[in-house]
Amino acid sequence: MIKSLKSFTHIKSIWHISYKASITLFFLLKISSIIIFAEDQPTKSDKHLFILSGQSNMQGHRPDEAFTPAVKAALGNEAVIVIQDAMGGQPIQRWWKNWKSSDGQKSEWKGDLYDRLMSKVEPKINGQKLASITFLWMQGERDAKLRLGTLYEASLKGLYRQLSNDLNRKDVNFVIGRLSDFDLKNSRYPHWTMIRKAQVKVAESNPRFSWVNTDDLNDGINRKGKKIENDLHYSAEGYKELGKRFATNALKLIRQNHTKKNIND
Repeated sequence: MIKSLKSFTHIKSIWHISYKASITLFFLLKISSIIIFAEDQPTKSDKHLFILSGQSNMQGHRPDEAFTPAVKAALGNEAVIVIQDAMGGQPIQRWWKNWKSSDGQKSEWKGDLYDRLMSKVEPKINGQKLASITFLWMQGERDAKLRLGTLYEASLKGLYRQLSNDLNRKDVNFVIGRLSDFDLKNSRYPHWTMIRKAQVKVAESNPRFSWVNTDDLNDGINRKGKKIENDLHYSAEGYKELGKRFATNALKLIRQNHTKKNIND
């Protein structure tokens, strides 16, 4: 009887120790998972960086009209950094430093507009923790006019890699504004449709990329009060709509590819 009682007491003691160990292990695992999860979440101090560049139709785009209000509404006023730098009538070789012509000649520009852009970006992000970076690009008209369409796909990919490397990130989102329906017959800008196809091809090659349709943005009244139809540039309302579409695509990529704890749907 005494021996049986001792055995029971021993078993009960072992069970009690095992139970306590299980409970302790459970809470340790729970706490660990919470810590790991928390580390993946953007905090209120993390910023979302938006870099906008390109030629005349990006230059005509005014972020404060639609783009910036939209991303701030989704991400928070203090969580957004928007930087835009653009110049009309410029080919992509003024951004991509490794650009070469079809016969292997390097560009005389050496990415001077890219350097100008980055001179604005770097001071703004110094000391900041970035939850996401999105690059928005509206360009290609000049390359279409200069018959440089065969080089455009590689140029777009090269520019993206260049920016990603310089920012030391592997998760940069890329939103490409596709050329409009201005010259679908390639009569004035011989490589117009070729550039359009290259833009879509690049945009659909990576889950972090997307493209914006601009075919309906070049009709209406421009900022000078003139009626336009299938114009090279966009109407006053067209530029506002461009900003909205840029914002929609950018936010979608952030939701898909980044932790979305601090993103309002």
